[in-house]
Amino acid sequence: MISAPGLRLALFTDSYPPQLNGVSLLLERLVSAVRERGAAVRVFTTTDPSASNDGEIVRCPSLAFWKYPEHRLALPAPWNVRRALRAWKPTIVHSASPFGVGVAGRAAAHALGVPFVASYHTSWSAYTAYYGLSPLRNVAWAYLRWFHNGAARTYCPTRATEAELRAHGFAHTTIWGRGVDSDRFNPSFRSAALRARLGADDRTVLALCVGRLGAEKRLDVAFEGLRAAARQTATRVVCAVAGDGPHAAAYRRAAPPGTVFVGRLTGRPLSEFYASGDVFLFPSTTDTFGNVLLEAMASGVPAIGADVGPTRELLTAGGGVTFPPGDAAALAARIVELADNPTRRADLAARARAFASECAWEPVFDEHLLDYVRMTSEATARRDGPRGGGLK
Repeated sequence: MISAPGLRLALFTDSYPPQLNGVSLLLERLVSAVRERGAAVRVFTTTDPSASNDGEIVRCPSLAFWKYPEHRLALPAPWNVRRALRAWKPTIVHSASPFGVGVAGRAAAHALGVPFVASYHTSWSAYTAYYGLSPLRNVAWAYLRWFHNGAARTYCPTRATEAELRAHGFAHTTIWGRGVDSDRFNPSFRSAALRARLGADDRTVLALCVGRLGAEKRLDVAFEGLRAAARQTATRVVCAVAGDGPHAAAYRRAAPPGTVFVGRLTGRPLSEFYASGDVFLFPSTTDTFGNVLLEAMASGVPAIGADVGPTRELLTAGGGVTFPPGDAAALAARIVELADNPTRRADLAARARAFASECAWEPVFDEHLLDYVRMTSEATARRDGPRGGGLK
């Protein structure tokens, strides 16, 4: 583990715990990693009714986004953010969201002459199709390009995502990889008792879905594929879903009979849920990185995912199976293939576990913080040059 005692990170994000999603959990890990390496970090984020007080978290007044109530938006007064940064003296500012709080961080960093970096987590342009905002798709790309090209670095989770951004004119991109805790997500957590509660015995194939229940996750495709698979195989296949979100009620209506929705899970219950499955379904076409895919792989559960760049990148390396996006019939064929062939499932599970075991968090964060240090060192060299400068 590297040490970076002189680093002072100001992190701006609209998504942070107690919100429960892939971005918020990643950023919580980042904050812990920064502090473990001797650096300081202050988080600027949105208010949340269930948030606890933390002196190093600045919560800006926010409102729920009307199209997606679980997501909150804020636009803090620029002068307040600038004053807070001037007093705290960050060496680098990182915006992890391109709206609200993230825009405030971008503006303050530029005004104060502090190195500014950004990270790309959400395919906002693709999301427009699912939330009644399709006419804004081209505008979204233009806006995102403006936001990210104001950064000295844009961190991308996969090579496929980076390639897409470069094709749309984004500059200064690089990869910020992801890891998984292979002790927490592990086949050893498999539970016969849990499988029984979910309607599965030793002769049943338990298909899992985990994540935010939004329209863009396309669980409707998963459910249609499961219905078709049930007509094509003598193997009994049941489904269990962990997560919650704005589309939960619609998904409950669309699910095959016997599907169990367990709500949001964390800690050991989530570990047991993953490990107790036999196949993992990931029909989303909008994710820039499927964190849940990596957790399923670490748990020894083979995955079937939509054949789009970021998902294909993970599944090709981790021994997963893909199907054409949105094609429920093709998904059904993949489900049947694995349901009827336990040897094939076991082989894919072993490959998935082997790949996940190489994806440790520590080198991911070491590399990331080293890049922060490079950014700050380059800024210091420019500041201490002939013309001077620094915090204003």
